[in-house]
Amino acid sequence: MIKKHEIYKRDKWNMMTVEVQGKYLVLREISEEWGEECHTFLSRPALMHWAERRFPKADFENREDEWRQLMAAFKEV
Repeated sequence: MIKKHEIYKRDKWNMMTVEVQGKYLVLREISEEWGEECHTFLSRPALMHWAERRFPKADFENREDEWRQLMAAFKEV
């Protein structure tokens, strides 16, 4: 059974989802700039480590609430 979690969705060209496929976590990031990127993780800690590197808190200086929501969405996976 595949469970799909939406991390964020701004429109149909800017979104990020995580699918739980058995023991695998498949992250799909779609953006206008880069197209679709797909990452596969074997554990939730690996996913969280990637998320913290991809979305460093320093990049969200004036938008700390947005960063918290983003990390909370990853933790719900």
